[in-house]
Amino acid sequence: MYKTAQHPFARNLFVAALAVVGTVASFSLTAAPAHAQTSGYTAKLVKALDAPSKKVVNGALWNCAGDSCTGRSDGSAPVNTCVRVVKEFGQVTSFATPKGELSADKLARCNAAA
Repeated sequence: MYKTAQHPFARNLFVAALAVVGTVASFSLTAAPAHAQTSGYTAKLVKALDAPSKKVVNGALWNCAGDSCTGRSDGSAPVNTCVRVVKEFGQVTSFATPKGELSADKLARCNAAA
């Protein structure tokens, strides 16, 4: 019968294989959230800003330049995030999420907050 305890080379090979598997698994887990953060919201402002602006809106950083704003998804309902963006930067002509644009009704409700 073959026992790894009696063969140091086999034991070292087994430990090395476990280390490789653990490294690959941990890399896969840490790389996934970075990809998730790239998806976010975009907003088109009614009135362009005079200068680029960065503000934290509901815990997420928003970058606006001209009439375009981008920010990562903050976990809130998109219409609620839109309301907060409108309060910070002004009314919007469109507000898009990774799943699509807000409907005309939701956009009107969002702009009413300004």
